[in-house]
Amino acid sequence: MMVGRLDRPGRFTSGVSPIFSGHSGAVLDMDWNPHNDDMFASASEDTNIKIWQVPEDWEPTDENGEGKPGEEHKDSLADLEAHRKKVTLLRYHPTAGNTLMSTSADYTVKIWDVENTTAVTSVDDVPNLVHDVVWDSKGESAAFSCKDKNLRIIDPRTGAISSTIETVHEGSKSVKITYATDSLMFTTGASKQSTREIRVWDLKNTSKPIHTENVDTAAGAMIPLWDPDTNVLFLCGKGDGIVRLYEYENKSPYIFKLNDGFRSNTPGKGYCMVPKRGLDIMGCETARILKVTSGQGIHPLTFTVPRKSDAFQDDIFPESAAPTPAHSHAEWFGGSAKSPVTMSMNPKDGGTAKITKSKTSFKSVASVSKELEAAKKRISELEALLKKNGISY
Repeated sequence: MMVGRLDRPGRFTSGVSPIFSGHSGAVLDMDWNPHNDDMFASASEDTNIKIWQVPEDWEPTDENGEGKPGEEHKDSLADLEAHRKKVTLLRYHPTAGNTLMSTSADYTVKIWDVENTTAVTSVDDVPNLVHDVVWDSKGESAAFSCKDKNLRIIDPRTGAISSTIETVHEGSKSVKITYATDSLMFTTGASKQSTREIRVWDLKNTSKPIHTENVDTAAGAMIPLWDPDTNVLFLCGKGDGIVRLYEYENKSPYIFKLNDGFRSNTPGKGYCMVPKRGLDIMGCETARILKVTSGQGIHPLTFTVPRKSDAFQDDIFPESAAPTPAHSHAEWFGGSAKSPVTMSMNPKDGGTAKITKSKTSFKSVASVSKELEAAKKRISELEALLKKNGISY
């Protein structure tokens, strides 16, 4: 895995640039810890999940964007081992510290206490391969779509399935999910005629969608990325180069196409959004999507709102999610329910969060072993000194 600096993109040189390497199989997914910008989790075909810490002196590129030589980083902070087959998807909890959700080809969905490297909950009655897993905004519930075309909503503390939406899309394409609010959900999939579509669901009544929006007849799956600060849904096509924008309003038909979006001849393999605190706020950059391509690197796609004023635009930059957990894993698992901690986007405020909590300190097995060896050596030296001076102990 290559980890680069967001503020200084550059060229990764294979065999020269430093990488993270520790899995014995291919890496299938990764997710950054939303409460610690230096920590991420990776999932692999080797059935394991690894937690990584990016060193403070990590510099994969120089000032000119060229790859710098470096060594592999092989020491993970923790290994999460409970799945029996390849781990396909990972999602960190939006409000609870060090809480992770994973799914695997062993047809299970697990919730992890990362600090203690234990699976605290497991959904074992999954009938087939999971296409997507998501948390709601508070992490009070989670949902996953399955190859059987059904969508299931679970209580992540108990693993119980609280409700099921049958045949969420009639087509055979992969179904992707995103929560808009705690009671509203978007799903993307296909109709019987293989037309790609978006469906809007009121979770208080899931007997039928409150709106279905046809998109096109392209072959790839669609990846929905939701911006809760502006109520904009970014619809990214896997295998094509189009990113469509829809705005949500609480009235029929609920989603309205904003413009032609972003169009490119370069197809995308995967997409993700940069957190708001990583954007050019004073440049009115409201979203940045990182697009993974085949052989052409990662393309940053910037979305801006034109404004003539140089002042901070509070109407398009409300307080957004801060890199601070609202509660610990133990508090959340014990029943605590809190909204995400937010912070001001105004650079003059210095990115101040409403509350501040210290980050959990992790140490890798290698670093602890090194400290232990140093301590043993020091103990031997002190014992020899006591013996030399005839002091019993």
